[in-house]
Amino acid sequence: MSETVLSLKNVTIYQSNKVILSQVNLEVKHGEFLYVIGKTGTGKSSFMKTLYGDLPLTQGEGAIVGFNLVKLSEDEIPFLRRKIGIVFQDFQLLPDRSVFENMLFVLKATGWKDANDMKSKIDSVLESVGMLSFASKMPHQLSGGEQQRVAIARALLNDPEVILADEPTGNLDPQTSVEVMNVLKKINDSGRTIIMATHDYALIMKFPSKTLKCEDNTIFEVVQKTV
Repeated sequence: MSETVLSLKNVTIYQSNKVILSQVNLEVKHGEFLYVIGKTGTGKSSFMKTLYGDLPLTQGEGAIVGFNLVKLSEDEIPFLRRKIGIVFQDFQLLPDRSVFENMLFVLKATGWKDANDMKSKIDSVLESVGMLSFASKMPHQLSGGEQQRVAIARALLNDPEVILADEPTGNLDPQTSVEVMNVLKKINDSGRTIIMATHDYALIMKFPSKTLKCEDNTIFEVVQKTV
């Protein structure tokens, strides 16, 4: 039976004392691909931020990759984020460092020491997203799709159990979005769990998977044809 990597029970998500989502009950198994959809302002980003510790969970029960989200301390957040890969809409690459140096920065920041091990890991994740030949390039020399591939590679550096992708195709054209989705699906096929917030319904139709919808302060599963 597949291991549970995310469990939320009777959760209410707040932002600045305002209820964003209430009565959230969710279980995600290892290896699932899950979409989170909904209009702007319905809670997609707040939901994702709660999962990686950016918003505290104060009501209900929640656990992700072995961490209790209710009891999560500031000191534990870096350790949580080593087990979760995060991909943002705006890439968030360091503009003054090459692709390789962006990767190296993350590894050093998360405790890696050996130069050969770091190079081997960087080469491996860049190759997995088709970006190894771009290692010496600066971010401004890359297209949006290429930058997002690098951002996905960065999310893979510490072999996360779960990848949270918050509107990863939001700044990309339709064809590039499909290319990025192919990369994410390949990663999911290798056994990693992916939770992806998106407003791109065309992508969901092209790459159908379990879908949750944020609406009216709740989050619920929808069948594919009604998204």
